[in-house]
Amino acid sequence: MAVKGPDEQRQWVLGFSIVVAVSFATRFHKISEPDHVCWDETHFGKMGSWYINQSFFFDVHPPLGKMLIGLSGHLTGYDGTFPFNKPGDKYNDTKYLGMRVFCAFLGAAIPPMAFIAVESLTKKISAALLASSLILFDVGMITLTQYILLDPPLLCFIMASFASCVTLQRFEPFSKLWWTCLTCTGVFLACSISVKFVGLFIVLSVGAHTAWDLWLILGDLRMPLWKLQKHFLARVLCLILLPIVLYTCFFYIHLHRLSKTGNGDGFYSSEFQARLEGNSLYTASMPRQLAYGAKISLKNHRTGGAYLHSHFHLYPEGVGARQQQVTTYSHKDDNNHWIVKTWNREPAENDTVSLVKDGDLIRLEHVQTNRNLHSHREEAPLTKRHNQVTCYGEKGVGDANDVWRVEVVKGAGPESEINTVTTKFRLIHYLTSCALQSHNKQLPKWGFDQMEVSCTPNKRDKNAIWNVEDNWFSKLQSESFERYRPGFLQMFVESHAVMFQGNAGLKPKEGEMTSRPWHWPINLRGQFFSGFEYRVYLLGNPVIWWGNIVLLAVYLLIQVGVFIKEKRRGKLVESHYITSSCRWLLLGWALHYWPFYAMGRVLYFHHYFPALMFSSMLSGVIVDYLIDLFVPQRHKSWAYAVFLLTILYSFFIFSPLAYGMQGATANMPNSTMYGLRWLETWEF
Repeated sequence: MAVKGPDEQRQWVLGFSIVVAVSFATRFHKISEPDHVCWDETHFGKMGSWYINQSFFFDVHPPLGKMLIGLSGHLTGYDGTFPFNKPGDKYNDTKYLGMRVFCAFLGAAIPPMAFIAVESLTKKISAALLASSLILFDVGMITLTQYILLDPPLLCFIMASFASCVTLQRFEPFSKLWWTCLTCTGVFLACSISVKFVGLFIVLSVGAHTAWDLWLILGDLRMPLWKLQKHFLARVLCLILLPIVLYTCFFYIHLHRLSKTGNGDGFYSSEFQARLEGNSLYTASMPRQLAYGAKISLKNHRTGGAYLHSHFHLYPEGVGARQQQVTTYSHKDDNNHWIVKTWNREPAENDTVSLVKDGDLIRLEHVQTNRNLHSHREEAPLTKRHNQVTCYGEKGVGDANDVWRVEVVKGAGPESEINTVTTKFRLIHYLTSCALQSHNKQLPKWGFDQMEVSCTPNKRDKNAIWNVEDNWFSKLQSESFERYRPGFLQMFVESHAVMFQGNAGLKPKEGEMTSRPWHWPINLRGQFFSGFEYRVYLLGNPVIWWGNIVLLAVYLLIQVGVFIKEKRRGKLVESHYITSSCRWLLLGWALHYWPFYAMGRVLYFHHYFPALMFSSMLSGVIVDYLIDLFVPQRHKSWAYAVFLLTILYSFFIFSPLAYGMQGATANMPNSTMYGLRWLETWEF
């Protein structure tokens, strides 16, 4: 462990203190403005409210970030009642500021941690100061970390994981500080991936760094084998087992906090919903068996499956037969209700109770529209090789294409009867022998973005399995469904299956502004956070972002030169600090950027910001190296000053993007931003 001299310690403390002070000043400036809902505050503020109210909901991200937002709101007096309906809604007397302050605090911690990380890698305070300044004065970083979003905790935990990992080398192995640093790394890794799954990229970065450390330790022949094993076990304990335990604990808290029914129930299985207070299955008083004449809801049994649904709207011209639409819908609704009828007659009040069994022929009448579930040899709207499914007829009277055969997959009663919740079955169309199925393909606007229902010729399709969830029938005795509530492990597994499927199904909606990964490093297009009188626009500082691209190319040239130089000298390339430090920054940038090219889900500009942090740190190291290499000692202070003043000036002229613009837009001569719209794609 290198020991700093008194002068160097004073310089370190001074530099770090300046970064901390400026970081908090820039992040907390105008934190209460605008005083209305901005961009995705409408989602994550709402989710924070649901944690306060204990209302269950579905989201594609792990729970930690939203739990912390809810906790910060609760501790600062927010009562969870503001609806967060849409961007632009005024907060008025709502105590929203605590949640913004919490997010800004996490954002303000990022530049100081970047200072620690770069100084640990390079042992150069000047490089650390330059690198942290590039993050400090980026207006995009300020914008993204001033609002009630998941990005502030995500970016903070990613940077904390990296800083803890690279700082480990400063301490004597197995000392208290060493164990503290290693434990912090594991904790922050768990926190990163518990906010968003892209936290996996910092797990891979730290994993690569750890593997390299162990490889170097393995090559130290002076180290006894028992000590090598101790190094290995310490990392397994702190970097693998500890994050797994913490990640599981976060989900345990999440699932037990959200104990009441909410708008996310329908994304989960009927058994899962039986644990939610207020859900119809929580204190279910429903018949165990399914009888003819019962009113029911049917749930698709696939992961994240929704309810069989219909409404008065017809399929549009050119989409199969112009009959009533049938879809699946993830939320509970009266349009999810159906009457079970025998195949050949209408039910009557004096009918004796007859149970539905495996192999029975049935019809399903939609309660709200009195039309029967129907299929025929017309193409389905999206899956053209499947048959269309509609509702047809009047007052329950249709034709032979309304008849379906019940085919039990598992869970039937002792006499093959259909049981509520636990019996999984298929509905086979009697005349065409296709199976009723649904998947996560969304219909266009005419189908209200609900999921397609079709009739598949593949009767073994895993998406063609259903179960009865709600069952109303007064002639049968009701019983409790408490015994079907799943344990934590089952809920944990199902939650992940639903989240993964939800992530895979994120597609751009009609008219929605999205972006591609190649847009991001060049700062091609920003994103409005507030588009009203008080305008906030997410855009990176172009001097920093475009400089990062140039300096990345310069670094690659320098690295090749270092390889050649050290090889000619017969030295290990590892001995040069450019190699030993910048490779981890380059790897961090690559791992947080390049995987997005392989993703099929919808992507947005803000997805680049984790990679940006590594790119900016790399740029700071390269600028410091170039000043060292080319600027005489007596002029170095001036070189650093010129660089920092350039960055500071660019921050000053573009800061209204983060702190709010009013009046004329940038293309008007009387605008304060006139002349700063350097690209036509910038919309401010």
